[in-house]
Amino acid sequence: MVSEGMKRVIDLISQMTGEVSEFSLEATREGLEQLGKMAKIPKDVIIESVNAGGVPAEWISAPNALNDLVILYLHGGGYAAGSIKSHEGLAAEVSRESKARVLLIDYRLAPEHVFPAAIVDSTKAYRWLISKEGMLPNNVIIGGDSAGGGLTIATLVKLRDEGDKLPAGAFCLSPWTDLANTGETIQTNADKDPFVSPTELEEMSKLYSGNKNAKDPLISPLYADLSGLPPLLIQVGTAEILLDDSRRVADRAIEAGVDVQLEIWEDMIHVFAAFGQWAPEGKEGIEQIGKFIQKHIRREVIVAS
Repeated sequence: MVSEGMKRVIDLISQMTGEVSEFSLEATREGLEQLGKMAKIPKDVIIESVNAGGVPAEWISAPNALNDLVILYLHGGGYAAGSIKSHEGLAAEVSRESKARVLLIDYRLAPEHVFPAAIVDSTKAYRWLISKEGMLPNNVIIGGDSAGGGLTIATLVKLRDEGDKLPAGAFCLSPWTDLANTGETIQTNADKDPFVSPTELEEMSKLYSGNKNAKDPLISPLYADLSGLPPLLIQVGTAEILLDDSRRVADRAIEAGVDVQLEIWEDMIHVFAAFGQWAPEGKEGIEQIGKFIQKHIRREVIVAS
């Protein structure tokens, strides 16, 4: 049963997306920013701008966050929308629940910056954390939502292939892992999903992929070798078109020997955890993320907290 709070969120998103009859990048960008502004940043959360190795970013820290626990967060928005400002509220909630600081980065967006700009920025920020900020990889978690969730897995693959020590784990909220858009639920759930449309996925894939094959493993990590990756948490709802992107990448990761925690939430929408301020399902989703992070981050730090 969907809560009344989540029903109100779904109605609001349906109104916002229903006003646009065809894909418009400008409208998509503006809509995501407006949605992000609805989240109230608690007064006790500290936000500081930082240059993360050449990537604009913010440190977002709840009062219970420990300095040596860090989440590198990669926002969603189809690789062409979204920003630090659209995701500050979600990052603040994750910081509080995980007892970790969040480094929220403004990676470059398409079509101004096509692949591989986003993954260049995400790996650069991770390496800055390790080499310049002195963070231990086993005290770092990478996470993201939607396109940022797919970018999270692609970043892990790139770091592994280039010999970097990997973080303690990663979490992906409704990840977009197949920019070739071959998942069956893209069509079968199209009438259920108020947030993302098949047309929007198709257009954003073109914007980000540029002249590259959308099945390139670093564009679409569904097609990557996932062996050797750290534990993954994947959250997804049954009422979204990217459901199959989560199920299939989870299956492939498990086949590769990865420890995967796949959570399929009944009747939930795209990145439902982002709506914890309005709906209990979102709050519970954030709590599950916090539990996952505390399970896989360095044990002696958690005990000390």
